[in-house]
Amino acid sequence: MRNEAVAWRGSARHMWSLLEQGNQRWAAGRSHRPRQDPRHRRQVAVAQEPRAVVLSCIDSRVPPEVIFDVGLGDLLVVRTAAHTIDPLVTAAVQYGPQDLSASLVVVLGHQRCGSVTSAARALRGRVTLPGELPAVVAALEPAYAVSDGRVEPMAHAHVRRTVLRLRADPLLHGSATVIGAYYSLDTGLVSRVT
Repeated sequence: MRNEAVAWRGSARHMWSLLEQGNQRWAAGRSHRPRQDPRHRRQVAVAQEPRAVVLSCIDSRVPPEVIFDVGLGDLLVVRTAAHTIDPLVTAAVQYGPQDLSASLVVVLGHQRCGSVTSAARALRGRVTLPGELPAVVAALEPAYAVSDGRVEPMAHAHVRRTVLRLRADPLLHGSATVIGAYYSLDTGLVSRVT
């Protein structure tokens, strides 16, 4: 237990390596479910020291803690439809590096994203969605424009665009490494996009 806690400290490169290892365990059906016992729960109840932030989609099939096989207190997770960002979401991402010294920010897109599919359909048909959903469509429109409206290329383009926006953020620049990744629903594997 002690060695696992120490392993979760380090550079962004080290953090990404640990997330990749956890994802490979998850995809192979060999999850460890580390640091999820009552003793660790009591330890993190006092203070948290996550070393990575994951900005991902709200999709129920893509829970970052599960697909990266991590424990309580390992990640700060921010989830929105198609990992779209606005000032509040950006502030939530900034919190990890600024207040908790998280060295890594992962923007995680995924295969067959319902939000991307819905936005592509709305843009293609020039349909206005109800409620606040047009904000999601507007956020995805630049990715739609560079992908000919095809859903998977659009999802990848949106990951890259979100990464660029976060890398340009003055509070994140220099305090954390921002990378993009993509989760395959079919294989369970995460791959780097940028």
